[in-house]
Amino acid sequence: MATTTTTAGGASQANIRKAVTAATVGTVIEWYDYALYGAASGLIINKLFFPNLSPTTGVLAAFATFAVGYFARPVGGIVISHIGDKFGRKPALILTITLMGLATVLMGLLPTYETIGIMAPVLLVLMRLIQGFGAGAELAGAIVLVAEYAPANKRAFYTGLPNAATLVGIMLATLSFLAISYLPEQTLLGWAWRVPFLLSGVLFFVALYIRKHLDETPEYVEAMARAEERRHEQSVPLGQLFRESPKEVLFGFLSVTAHNANAYILSAFSLSYMINTVGMSRTDALIAVTIGSLFGIVGVGFMGALADKVGAAAVYIFGSLVIGVFAFPLFWLFDTGSLLWCTIGIALGYGLGFGSTSGAQGAFLTNLFPTRYRFSGLAMSRELNGVLVAGPTPFIAQALVGAAGGRPTYVALYIIGCCVLSIAAILIIRSRSVHV
Repeated sequence: MATTTTTAGGASQANIRKAVTAATVGTVIEWYDYALYGAASGLIINKLFFPNLSPTTGVLAAFATFAVGYFARPVGGIVISHIGDKFGRKPALILTITLMGLATVLMGLLPTYETIGIMAPVLLVLMRLIQGFGAGAELAGAIVLVAEYAPANKRAFYTGLPNAATLVGIMLATLSFLAISYLPEQTLLGWAWRVPFLLSGVLFFVALYIRKHLDETPEYVEAMARAEERRHEQSVPLGQLFRESPKEVLFGFLSVTAHNANAYILSAFSLSYMINTVGMSRTDALIAVTIGSLFGIVGVGFMGALADKVGAAAVYIFGSLVIGVFAFPLFWLFDTGSLLWCTIGIALGYGLGFGSTSGAQGAFLTNLFPTRYRFSGLAMSRELNGVLVAGPTPFIAQALVGAAGGRPTYVALYIIGCCVLSIAAILIIRSRSVHV
């Protein structure tokens, strides 16, 4: 007869595995969708939807549509995190996956500018808004779900796994573009570009099936039972969040800055820079990003385990420091145009910088907020930063490279500035709280 082991937190190992699977599969889809569009922005979106613009302006327009999705994310974060805090983690996570999956599949069915003119980019922006609305609470919800199942002494490790899953999504998206990059340009721009978007439908149905069979977290059920006894806790979670934890939202928001700048330079802008600025082949650039992202998956697990031993804030600070110090060397490696050195640059950026901030971020942010509005707290911290930093970063980076005459100086300084903000925020909030 099979036995079921139970953690100190009361959840069985089987339930923890189920929660981690449900969280990571959904996060894979979110980042497959976003990395797919990020890669497409630098390679084909300008040619398909903005053919009348110059190559440089077309890439800027494509990255602008990439950023558009992030303006919908905080709205989605507010609405869906309210559902997650008020009615349960499960219905919220089913909604996020449905919106993201449908938007990405429909993106792969869109007619191009050549077919319907200006309506093509209009529909593209609409799909990005729907995709962003759903994604606005996806990773926050995934982290909360895992955190509320995980034992306290392994919270950083387990909450790091959804962040590691982001790299699986990036890798799958890059591999899908790598596979079609060998096709003639006429075929690629004719029908082949649609295939990676349509494949998202397979991941969507798998994730939906897993999440429909998920139980509510024990910690959430217990918190709601307590709230029944104290009616004042049944107010709108977002209102409670900003009344009771405004400083935590502010410093949580600032703490994610370095992570987001680094992640979107590596996942979205690096391809455009290596191909359009340095002059690498499309295939070599895609290979560099694919191989380099593998190191991030290992790095997140290792740094998450380390965060459980030395503290999430310490590892979070270390990661932000590494990203800042590595800002100039990263672009020096890119500027070699060598497949080997570019791969090493991506690997170090993911393995050390991304690995540290992702491994520590989940535990750091979940420890800032109580259960009754934790979902809202994470969603607001992450998604408000997404509007100002994550989404615009590829566009900002492209504009800064243009302003510097093709040199990466201003981009590196931008990354360093983001790291300074994150380190200051983490140090301040750590000095105020014993829990982070």
